[in-house]
Amino acid sequence: MEGVFELGNFRLQSGEVLANAQLSYETHGSLNADKTNVILYPTWYSGRHDDNRGAIGSGKAMDPDKYFIVVPDMFCNGLSSSPSNTPAPQDGPRFPSINVYDNVIAQHALLTHEFGIEKIRLVAGFSMSAQQAFHWGALYPQMVEAIAPICGSARTSRHNWLFLEGLKCALTADADFQGGEYQNPPELGLKAFSTIYAGWFASQTYYRESLDLTFGGQALQNMEEFLNTAHQVFAKNDANDLLGMLDTWQSADLSNHTGFNNDLEKALSAIHCRAIVMPSETDLYFPPEDNALEVDLMPNAELNVIPSVYGHLAGGPGFSNDADDEYIDNVLKRLLL
Repeated sequence: MEGVFELGNFRLQSGEVLANAQLSYETHGSLNADKTNVILYPTWYSGRHDDNRGAIGSGKAMDPDKYFIVVPDMFCNGLSSSPSNTPAPQDGPRFPSINVYDNVIAQHALLTHEFGIEKIRLVAGFSMSAQQAFHWGALYPQMVEAIAPICGSARTSRHNWLFLEGLKCALTADADFQGGEYQNPPELGLKAFSTIYAGWFASQTYYRESLDLTFGGQALQNMEEFLNTAHQVFAKNDANDLLGMLDTWQSADLSNHTGFNNDLEKALSAIHCRAIVMPSETDLYFPPEDNALEVDLMPNAELNVIPSVYGHLAGGPGFSNDADDEYIDNVLKRLLL
């Protein structure tokens, strides 16, 4: 079931108020009588709730026959409140900056006010959705029973931030971007953006073995076809929406909350629930060593590295291969025991 939750005038962590804020979402399965079968599975960078469906199904860890699975759309993804769908004066480049806690607090309002949920069996997430899982565990430790951050971190590293800044520069350098006041999509900027992104979302081995020629489940002939296919993944998004989500990714920091006072160790130690953190061994965005440092500071967490040559793509359902999807699904099943 798809729906839209009205947040009203929603105060952001920045202090700015997002007027008439909306949170789009999709649910799978049914809520049981005592409302204890809930899995939260937010969206990731450039993703929408339909992109999450590949990890949900009968017999899988996220089984709608057993669980009530809620998939909230991240702010700026074009479905929830975003630069592209918000009226003046907060439209386009004037849309306020959103951080990960803003998304998590809005999702908490959805679960508690719309569905009366007080307990969550699992918060699972890939990439930016993994960042949300960390934030959920720290901010609502009495509500969350387990988290599974997949190919994501509690705080965006300096190297990751720099990669994202390159994407921003490529997109905004297009003359047609016009400071975000474009009348038509800045195609050259979007093409440069997706080309840079494609060079990072998989490993060197992935390209050496020509796995890019099977990207998206297609039989591609050459690098040009691959890049055109990768471009379509991002071209479905409005440019200001991409920049809004990018800003959220760059600013992701579990410690950036009044409860933690920029103390990352304090924030990570607040995640008392069971946690299995799953980096891909070849991820260029979120390398396993970053997660290892985080897990060491979490009281009930383990590191489980995905053995994959697909890099960051290993963590997204249907982005890599059946073996990676099955590996992640089996770990999630263990976490739900």
